[in-house]
Amino acid sequence: MKNISHVVSRPGHKPGDPDIEIPVAEDIATVPGHPIRETDISFYSRSTPLEQWHVEKGADRDWAWTVYTEEFSEFRKAHDEHVKPLVEESRNSGDIEPTTDPDPDPDIEPTETIYQKARELGFGEVGFTKYDRRYTYFTKRRWTKFTNAICLAWEQDYDATQTTISMDAEHAHYGSYEEMGKQGLELAKVIRSLGYHAQVHSPNDASAPYIPFFVNAGLGQLGANGQLLMPHFGSRARLMMITTDAPVHHDKPVDYGINKFCDQCQVCVQRCPARALVKEKVWWRGALKNKVIYDRCRPLMSKLDGCGVCIKVCPVQKYGMKPVMEHYVETGEVLGKGSEELEGYPIPRVGYFAAGKLPTFDSDFFEFPHGTREQWAFEELKQRLEDGDEISDEELVAFAKRVKNAVDETNKGWGATDD
Repeated sequence: MKNISHVVSRPGHKPGDPDIEIPVAEDIATVPGHPIRETDISFYSRSTPLEQWHVEKGADRDWAWTVYTEEFSEFRKAHDEHVKPLVEESRNSGDIEPTTDPDPDPDIEPTETIYQKARELGFGEVGFTKYDRRYTYFTKRRWTKFTNAICLAWEQDYDATQTTISMDAEHAHYGSYEEMGKQGLELAKVIRSLGYHAQVHSPNDASAPYIPFFVNAGLGQLGANGQLLMPHFGSRARLMMITTDAPVHHDKPVDYGINKFCDQCQVCVQRCPARALVKEKVWWRGALKNKVIYDRCRPLMSKLDGCGVCIKVCPVQKYGMKPVMEHYVETGEVLGKGSEELEGYPIPRVGYFAAGKLPTFDSDFFEFPHGTREQWAFEELKQRLEDGDEISDEELVAFAKRVKNAVDETNKGWGATDD
């Protein structure tokens, strides 16, 4: 039996459920939120600002469509058509004026009203924090307007997620984006009806990496899988935000014990089929984290029509944070670790991998284009020149058109999070 450092109280899973209490053992207690270096975050924000994924990684985003199966490609096209109008409405949402004036009574403030409405609309976790512009993607810096952030998490279907890797799991994944995108727009209307502006930061067109905001709002902590682990559903959720000028009360970061618990657990690191997760933490842009190796993760996710093993095998996702932390306090062990129930998973067209077994792939499997669309076009031209190829005038004209189209596509593009 371990000594308890503190107990975290959180609202119940569903509206009307009783609050839960999560014990945090002394040996895994660290700091509220996440270990960060404020000066590093500020420095990198100025020197090398973050950029939207579909801009920075445009070459491999286009490549992915060439390796999807026909079934997944058709599914993704339908999904993109479904969310496109939601993205467009979100992009314009910050310009819409409130439908009334704020209530002049200083004792009436909007935080609880917004929270309750968000929960009624289906969001599983809701929190409030400052919108920290240092995390804003470069191409979104002129778009973002307001200083307060409402963090909204949408729970992904439990049963479908346990079938990962599968089309059922991907339907749950992308279906969450579709539903939360609609409900986020509805919540924005509620905020305007209270007399305030509301700018919807779509789950399909992110303005920033959302996890730091959710951590600051006390909704969870960063896990070894590079994702937010929340009390009721771990990383089995999709994230979005609404920024507003409503005078909401900010929540505070919480220490759930995750920073050190993941060091003890390591199931996601050990079970990643691409070996894209690493045990050791590094300082990355001002945060101490387990940095995902993108060049291992991306090709596997594309060629297998999705993945999500690091979500599926997480004990907090499978059992919930309260049972996991109670088990750790009582036994010093990780609930479910080593069991087939938690760690086994199928890989489409490859086979089933039981606990302790991993697939192998040759080096060619992990080759894919890098950089922006235009960078990859120049890289291919450079390779031809190094190989001694003669480049005709017609080919140079075609190359210039390709670069122009690549730049236009980057500037026009949307979809920063859902690939």
